[in-house]
Amino acid sequence: MLLSTRSCLAGLLAVSTLTASSISPSIAADTAIRIGNTAPYSGPASAYGTIARAEAAYFQMLNDQGGINGRKIDFESLDDAYSPSKTVEQTRKLVEQDEVVAIFSAVGTAPNISVQKYLNIKHVPQLFVSSGATRWNDPKQFPWTVGFNPTYELEGRLYAKYILKTKPDAKIAVITPNEDAGKDYLRGFKDGLGEHVGQIVAETTYLTTDPTIDSQMVTMRESGADVFFAEATPKFAAQALRKAASMGWKPLTILPTVSNSVSAVLEPAGLENVIGVVTGLYLKDPTDPRWIDDPAQKEFAAWMKKYQPNASPGDLFNVQGYTVAQVMTVVLKNCNGDYSRDNIIKQATNLKALELPMLLPGIKVQTEPDNVTPIRQIQMARFDGKSWALFGDVLSDK
Repeated sequence: MLLSTRSCLAGLLAVSTLTASSISPSIAADTAIRIGNTAPYSGPASAYGTIARAEAAYFQMLNDQGGINGRKIDFESLDDAYSPSKTVEQTRKLVEQDEVVAIFSAVGTAPNISVQKYLNIKHVPQLFVSSGATRWNDPKQFPWTVGFNPTYELEGRLYAKYILKTKPDAKIAVITPNEDAGKDYLRGFKDGLGEHVGQIVAETTYLTTDPTIDSQMVTMRESGADVFFAEATPKFAAQALRKAASMGWKPLTILPTVSNSVSAVLEPAGLENVIGVVTGLYLKDPTDPRWIDDPAQKEFAAWMKKYQPNASPGDLFNVQGYTVAQVMTVVLKNCNGDYSRDNIIKQATNLKALELPMLLPGIKVQTEPDNVTPIRQIQMARFDGKSWALFGDVLSDK
């Protein structure tokens, strides 16, 4: 599947009719800015395809407004089904055949790892990776890579500290995917527990190719755990929540930022089953009534109605795509007409405290050449049956 800003309004699923002329890595005058993306429109993590659809819709809006400095954006997004081997194939096509100037917001930890060395060797910016793996913040080894999400290690540490503060005698069960993302989350979580790490009484993993995680859920319930860190991608997070309810297991449950979408995770699990679930947020939840009169929320809702009329307005993945596309827009505007790869990566690694409309108050996007994690804060929230209700202060490692 290929998504393009030119085809966004036609259901966001049509194949783009791109011009036959190639675009060099240092884009010539009066040509479109061509950027590439891979996302899972199919496969076990297809819920994340929403992020790229939102990005395509945002760039379509920009093009309708005249583009950036008079240049349209050609956003080419290919389906990789969350399969690293497919990501390699599609990324090579984008770089070597379509000659995109950068890969933007490609989805997933394992898929992005599979092309990180390739893109860095080719000096192709790998920008705002849709993943919180710690390895995206390694500018010495991978100077062409910039992450987007808060790192999974940071998130894991903050959840552990929350547990120790609110339930110090907790017996904890943890499930993670058997890949780098899960290992990062678990590393940070155990670091946050410190001397209390022995309170983890069940530690299980799953493969993204597994049909279900029912057996792991039974194991964790039988451990006697009263806290459950469900570090899973959307499909499996929904399964975990639904299975816990069917077994009558009611631990304090924590969901990661990568799986806290109301429409993609909580609704499939059954809203009656997830009241009291806790997560970390850095984006405004469109279903939260506190934002009903917020100008940014009103603007987002209007954009959704015009450019994504068939998408769920309550899906946080739409907010993520909308927001990261705004960050990319700032980078391209800051290029001041010089769209060479060298200048694009320079601008992407020098973002100064951006306050974006759908970021939570107090959370900003910032990068420096020696620290390229753009978002470094979260705020805790609890699901009240209808939306995520924020509580406490904005948290960071400081």
